[in-house]
Amino acid sequence: MEMTTDTMKDSMKSAGTVLPESGHSLRDVAFPENYGDGARNAVKTCLRIQIEEKVTLITDRSCIAVAASIAHELDKIGCAWKGFVLEDLAPRPLAGMPREVLEDMETSQVSIFAVEVQPNELRSRMEMTDVVNRRRMRHAHMVNITGEIMVQGMRADFNAIDKLSQAVLDKVRKATYVRATTDAGTDIHAQLSANYKWFKTSGIISTEKWGNLPGGECFTAPGEVNGVFVVDGVVGDFLCKRYGILRETPLTINIEGNRITKVQCANKDLERDFWAYTHTDENSDRVGEFAIGTNIGVERVIGNILQDEKFPGVHIAFGDPYGAHTGAQWKSSTHIDVVGLGFNIWLGDADGEEQIMRDGVFLLDV
Repeated sequence: MEMTTDTMKDSMKSAGTVLPESGHSLRDVAFPENYGDGARNAVKTCLRIQIEEKVTLITDRSCIAVAASIAHELDKIGCAWKGFVLEDLAPRPLAGMPREVLEDMETSQVSIFAVEVQPNELRSRMEMTDVVNRRRMRHAHMVNITGEIMVQGMRADFNAIDKLSQAVLDKVRKATYVRATTDAGTDIHAQLSANYKWFKTSGIISTEKWGNLPGGECFTAPGEVNGVFVVDGVVGDFLCKRYGILRETPLTINIEGNRITKVQCANKDLERDFWAYTHTDENSDRVGEFAIGTNIGVERVIGNILQDEKFPGVHIAFGDPYGAHTGAQWKSSTHIDVVGLGFNIWLGDADGEEQIMRDGVFLLDV
């Protein structure tokens, strides 16, 4: 059961702690005891924070209980850290990442971003990740983290996920294309480019590439994608919270030459919102990411893109291709993921094809 913001507040009040309006310390905020395993995973297994390091911990009022559980684990390690609650620094939606946050990151080796995003805040997140990329920080991106994720995906065995992700990575780096289908109607062909790099974000975060938590995916910027992608899982960014799981009202996206040519959905509000989002700028309708989810600890989609994009299968994203890592030279001010269910995946090259997933189950021997 997902713990909503109101439920969290009620739980805290029953525990004798009321959220202060501003200027509070994360050490003063109560959090459910069962967040502990996930918070410990984040701090010790995924980020491997050491006592001599400094951490910048960024949160907001919606995710403050999660951040408090992480702060508790940081205190156990004994490292230096500084916490920020965005509403104490600037009005939401953010026009940019507050200066205090960016300045603190300049003196940290690790940053953690546990925030419920609002529309049109991608620019502020990009300002933050620009610092991460430039300084080669270990960064955990926990966008729209919830209590449900803390007691599900964040409890996964990330060492096992890392092993599977490496096996997938070794294979996709040799492939020249990926072909994927689902019973719902997805049938896509992604031509891969030797100029674009593949990465894994398995939950074990390094200075090479910041990662989402919970982790579990291998991704690249594709050379070119063509075909039909049926979104019967979820769409990303703020549309995920607005529309939830799309199993009953899937969104069908036609793609030609890496660009969206048509979208169809019985839910016309979703159809219009998705079309508008993917036509924000000249590259918002361009496939910027092609990814394979590898979090075998996630058993179902829950209506939250942070966890759902790690669900075993294929997801793609329209918009920015994370060029600082993939090597793609173009940019976009937007990035929205779409997730399907029950994939069959084949990797191909001049010597033929190898199927690595059937009906959503990996066929790799790891």
